[in-house]
Amino acid sequence: MAAPASEKYDLKRAHRALYAPSARDFTIVEVPPMRYLAIDGHGDPNTSRDYAAALEALFGVAHTLKFRSKKELGRDFVVAPLEALWRADDPVVFATGEKSAWSWTALIAQPEWIDEPLVADAVAAVRAKGENPALELLRLHELHEGTSAQILHVGSYDDEAPTLARLHHEWMPQHGLTFNGAHHEIYLNDARRTAPEKLRTVLRQPVRPA
Repeated sequence: MAAPASEKYDLKRAHRALYAPSARDFTIVEVPPMRYLAIDGHGDPNTSRDYAAALEALFGVAHTLKFRSKKELGRDFVVAPLEALWRADDPVVFATGEKSAWSWTALIAQPEWIDEPLVADAVAAVRAKGENPALELLRLHELHEGTSAQILHVGSYDDEAPTLARLHHEWMPQHGLTFNGAHHEIYLNDARRTAPEKLRTVLRQPVRPA
């Protein structure tokens, strides 16, 4: 049964442990399979036109899905925050800040009732409003992260490196863990409207026994 239109589904509340970790130390969480709008790319997000186009496409489709879900299905939801997976041939570049060597997947999580046909219709609606080549790359992706270590970082994105170095070279070895997936970041603030020192970012790393 569809929820009343007045009741908004909020993914951050439904999965509070995943979106509100401690800022004091790393904690282990079990991440269930989750569904995302996703676009892949490569390069420094601060200078990449592809990254900017991906974000525009993702949020355009996400807001269109919210509107259509409420109107057509009677199920309203809060558009989830931007997230991203970051990959590199050598994980050390995350600690050193060599952003030109990063590959990324920009993400926005979706409620479980959002399916491929709904996404295809939303992409078509956004495409009709203007050209954006990133729309051709957008897909609905299910991510299975499982056991993960995470922490809340407060401050500039450029200040994450020491925390990641501590995770990779101290905390994970001390707990007998190694990498089991891409580095994952969840951006709880809008960087365009938030002072760098007040940015709140969940830093997550899927892990497995070493």
